Amino acid sequence: MRPTSSHPLLCLLLLMGIVLALPARADVTVAAKQVSLPGLRLQDMSAVISEDPAGGLHLHLQASQADVAAMGWRHVGLRLDGRLQRDAQLRWTFDGRVQLRGAPGGALGNAQMTWTVSPDANTMQVELRQDRAMASAWLPLDQPSHAEIKLRQLPVGWLQGVLGKLWSGRLIAGRVDADLALDAESADVQSSGQFTLDGLGFDKSDGTAAGQGVSGKGRFGFDSGGDASRVTLQGSLTGGELSLGALHAKLPEHPVQVDVNASSRQGALSLDRLRVDDADALQLDGALAFDAKGNLQKLQLDHFHASFPLAGQRYGQVWQAALGLRDARLAGRVNGRLDLRSDGLHAFAFDTDGLDLADGDGHFAVSGLRGSLDWAAQGNRPVTTLAWQGMQYYRIPVEAGQSHWQSRDGSLSLSQPAALPVLQGQVRLTDLEFHPEAAKGQRLAASLTVAGVDMASLTRALNWPVIPGTLSGTIPSVHWADDSLELGGGLSAGVFGGTVGISRLSLQQPFGEAPVLVASFKLDQLDLSAVTGVFDIGNITGKLHGFVDDLHLVDWSPTGFKASLLADGGGRISQRAVNNLAAIGGGGVASGLQGAMLKLFKTFSYKRIGLDGTLQDGICQLGGLSTGEEGFTIVEGSGLPHLQVLGHQAKLDWPTLQRRLREATSGHAAAPH
Repeated sequence: MRPTSSHPLLCLLLLMGIVLALPARADVTVAAKQVSLPGLRLQDMSAVISEDPAGGLHLHLQASQADVAAMGWRHVGLRLDGRLQRDAQLRWTFDGRVQLRGAPGGALGNAQMTWTVSPDANTMQVELRQDRAMASAWLPLDQPSHAEIKLRQLPVGWLQGVLGKLWSGRLIAGRVDADLALDAESADVQSSGQFTLDGLGFDKSDGTAAGQGVSGKGRFGFDSGGDASRVTLQGSLTGGELSLGALHAKLPEHPVQVDVNASSRQGALSLDRLRVDDADALQLDGALAFDAKGNLQKLQLDHFHASFPLAGQRYGQVWQAALGLRDARLAGRVNGRLDLRSDGLHAFAFDTDGLDLADGDGHFAVSGLRGSLDWAAQGNRPVTTLAWQGMQYYRIPVEAGQSHWQSRDGSLSLSQPAALPVLQGQVRLTDLEFHPEAAKGQRLAASLTVAGVDMASLTRALNWPVIPGTLSGTIPSVHWADDSLELGGGLSAGVFGGTVGISRLSLQQPFGEAPVLVASFKLDQLDLSAVTGVFDIGNITGKLHGFVDDLHLVDWSPTGFKASLLADGGGRISQRAVNNLAAIGGGGVASGLQGAMLKLFKTFSYKRIGLDGTLQDGICQLGGLSTGEEGFTIVEGSGLPHLQVLGHQAKLDWPTLQRRLREATSGHAAAPH
């Protein structure tokens, strides 16, 4: 039989009329290579109508491939088998089973079907049941492209073909109840109605979208035509988790109100309207867009209100991790707006009446943050004020203060100098210019002065030996580029009756898990009696000078340096100090002076003391005043008894040297030999 464009129901009714006119027990067989109608195509269709022993007719219909545009089904195997009869109202009713092969989600793999056609009422009704799932539809015979549909406990996977018109994801779990209207004309599909979801799960193969255990209810609209689709949704979501690009949500057990207007074209997804209302955590109103590869194109929040810690726990974990605040603790409320696009940040603003923030590693904390910031990549914004009750960087506390800011042509700058009270002194930011939109290159430039910072408090905060004195200086230039702070100028610490100059200072990953500090130090006229009193290696008098160049601290532990310490003005050195210096160098006392003889003297005169060290790749190369066959000289004596302390081990692994230094300052160093 050649292909036909007639409605299959009319064909079927015609066949039924023919059967009724045939002698008893006659069978009718119909076959077609293709049957095409609006929204439906059958390939290799065959039907057999015969007398049913229970009365009426028996229909057996099958097609090797069925395409149903409204459901997005293609090349689905079809098999119908059941009883066909006519009732007193002249309605045709089919009761039997339908089996589909290859439908998304295993839809109608073996379902009970009731199909009623009423020519007088111009209607057709279909009801399908499989396990807990039920679907029913009502269609007018003269407008078969329109249907009123009811779904109950339907596996969401059965709708994979329909939603495939909007996105390329995969429905993997959950059930849906819905009452909807459906209009399907060829490839154009429109639908609207109300729904209830239970335990929805979905994902995309590229990892840009996923959901698990999400429930909800509301109203929806769907319009698909050509290569574009549009969905509107108003309702609420409850429980489970959602991920969309860099956005991740852990939904609470109470309803979260959502209002979404989304469109899709050639794989790109745009949420032109995105409204979320989670009563105790987050409210926002904005728009969102992704390209076909799942890359964020736009995140525009015209307004948001976040209440922490709940907002962070439910919606902010991915963003906090990206900002290096994975385990941060936040408390308080923030209002704001945000304009983020594919080429970077374009604007942001926020205000708070009280926010506390502390990162999970204890690197940074601020309490009682109040005020606002307002920045835009173009144009000027009003001056704003940001104040705090307290801050802390690692273990260094900053007392209460405030700052004033203004955005001008993409630069967020201090509108006037800001003073930060630190450890009985002050760090004064004379100017600061920040470029939030700069993903790479220079992001910050500043200048500052340091005055009267108490060294004892600073070293105590850093868990170092307590060093008395003050820290002061001027840093005329601070540059933050590519996650590295570079400080020009220098600082000077007045300690131990002399000075320590600090220069070539830089800090990489200042808020990371393992910050890297690089600096050089120059020591001048330090009182050795005060130095050895603090570090407790035994008493030495005299003046010390020297340098520590290219000191590298990774997570505040040394990994490299080049140092030279020299006391060349003479003085006295105690027996305990001799013992400790000899132990550090793995050496002893030269010139035949034995341990028994040393016990007769408490102190010795010296002419010079010198110790050099270079740490590289975990190995420390040691040296002293001079080097001979017996080793390197650390202490050169003066007068009688003449003393010479030698070091024999010029190369030491860094952990061994650290252990010897700890033993020296704790009084457990080995006796010299």
